[in-house]
Amino acid sequence: MRVLVVEDQEEESKSLVKGLQRHGHDITAVRSGAEALAEHPSVDLVLLDLGLSDMDGLEVCRRIRSASDTPIISFTDRSAAVDKILGLQAGSDDCLDRPYVFRELMARIDAVMRRSRTRRMAAVVRGGLLIDSDAREVRLDGKLVEATRREFDLLHYLASRPDVVVSRQRLMVDVWGHPSQVELGAQASRTIDTHVSSLRGKLRDPDWIITVRGVGFRFRPN
Repeated sequence: MRVLVVEDQEEESKSLVKGLQRHGHDITAVRSGAEALAEHPSVDLVLLDLGLSDMDGLEVCRRIRSASDTPIISFTDRSAAVDKILGLQAGSDDCLDRPYVFRELMARIDAVMRRSRTRRMAAVVRGGLLIDSDAREVRLDGKLVEATRREFDLLHYLASRPDVVVSRQRLMVDVWGHPSQVELGAQASRTIDTHVSSLRGKLRDPDWIITVRGVGFRFRPN
């Protein structure tokens, strides 16, 4: 997952980036509101310090929210309830007081992203393949492809990110709801492989989903 960290305190930023990278996330770190407004369109999640020095963090939050539905988790150094309320009213999906426990942040990221995926699951068309999220149907060249609930979610997730390599760990977290703090085991990895193999058979072409050895999978864009 691509995460934008907006934090003007260097040590705070380094610590957060290091923790997120350990969980397999692709991080862009910036130290100003202006940079955040330039970078947010290319990420899946924004972690935003509301106490920025160059701009009001609430204004940054409002402007990101007015431009996109990218999930935002904000941070405040003040424990007053009103600050959290203002952050949520500005468009944050969640707001944490500092200091926070990193495991709690990861749990909140998982929860926010689950809600976001539910909201943003749009239809995907790739060549002759149609993945209809409203009807939860898969059609290949107009013909219905029977897919289980998990197969549908996995196919939609990969097809929504054409040509992006997605790790097994990320699939287990984002599709299966596996806690991001827990390392992926052999059984979970076999579960993903089984579902990918089943989808390849149902789509009648193994090249729809490409295995990237030692990493995960990517969806063929065309």
